[in-house]
Amino acid sequence: MRPRHIAIEGPIGAGKSTLATALAHHFAARLVLERHAENPYLEKFYAAGAGRGNPHALPTQLAFLFQRVEQMNELAQAGVLGGEERVVSDFLFAKNLVFALLTLDDEELAIYRQVHRREAQRMPEPDLVIWLQAPPDVLMARVRRRDRAIERHGLDEAYLAALSDGYHRFFATYRGAPVLAVNVEAFHPAERPEDLARLAEAIDEFQGPFDFLDPPDRPL
Repeated sequence: MRPRHIAIEGPIGAGKSTLATALAHHFAARLVLERHAENPYLEKFYAAGAGRGNPHALPTQLAFLFQRVEQMNELAQAGVLGGEERVVSDFLFAKNLVFALLTLDDEELAIYRQVHRREAQRMPEPDLVIWLQAPPDVLMARVRRRDRAIERHGLDEAYLAALSDGYHRFFATYRGAPVLAVNVEAFHPAERPEDLARLAEAIDEFQGPFDFLDPPDRPL
């Protein structure tokens, strides 16, 4: 059965939003994107340096958590989740702990876990998660190329490497939905129609619970 709700995940710079937009267009699905600009603490978080010990880490993480709860509730109230309409989102609610474990100290993490556990019980899982992977240097190059003002300070390759490791630990134990891991270092489905077609075919043929789409490197 083809997945109705597809969630795109991966570290900063992997291309989640761009791919989600392309897939939503391809499948004529509803697009749901993270609202980074609406998080009032994110700029302060980056300005103070991404990582543990940041005084703005807890409010930043809680703001994102409640934002995603609101977005999922909006879909549920509109009758989209569980219906016939396809949905593509650029986030998975369960992955909130990836960032929390990386940025919060022990006391903050205990508080965050309590809130996250309560909300997670009410959040539906997607039908398929697409996990985007790329080496930290590739992620950093993409972050610099897109040149978002908010990311110019406080975001470095070491943080992206730690974030990538956090995703590997998360998906090693995640059982909420089937997972298709995709290496996007040389595979660009959001930019190349032939790559998008290949990914769409892999999605439609996916049997689960886990598989890895690792296309051969293209010649330079």
